[in-house]
Amino acid sequence: MLTLNKNYQIMIGLVLAALLIVTRGHHFAAINHLPSASWAVFFLAGVYLRPVWVFPALFGLAAALDFAAVTWGGVDGFCTSPAYGFLIPAYGTLWLGGRWFAKHYQFAFKSIATLAATVVASSFVCHLFSSGGFYFFSGRYVDPTLAEFMPRIAKHYPSSLGTLAFYVATAAIIHIVVKALYADSKRTA
Repeated sequence: MLTLNKNYQIMIGLVLAALLIVTRGHHFAAINHLPSASWAVFFLAGVYLRPVWVFPALFGLAAALDFAAVTWGGVDGFCTSPAYGFLIPAYGTLWLGGRWFAKHYQFAFKSIATLAATVVASSFVCHLFSSGGFYFFSGRYVDPTLAEFMPRIAKHYPSSLGTLAFYVATAAIIHIVVKALYADSKRTA
């Protein structure tokens, strides 16, 4: 099981909040900004941060950033709809996936397969909640059908998974390096 002391959790929590702040609201990567790290932030918060209040705090931050972007930032409010509430179970699925992984974590090569499977499974359910909720309940589509929604999964999910995988792989590499450096410093001390 992965457990960190309180100081490390605070540091990681601040980094995740900062990552959410600097990437939220950009729907496509460009030279001047990274793609949204929202999915990764919730997954990694589940992995590294033990307090349950972290989930509603991060969700509140994401919602506040969206509100500010639409209200004052000039961002189109197309995605703001009655379906916004579906982001709670969507992000909750990622957070719970991260918590599940943390319980099964071992610093071993086989954990990479467990991490990959957890990322794919939790992100797919997240995508069903977020995209499905928006498609069926936003009021933006006339007569939504499952037959029309299925191709949307194939079109949009791979990109979302790719972005999530980029951030989680980066975090995993940082985790491995820090763990190796910490173990090396303990041996030399």
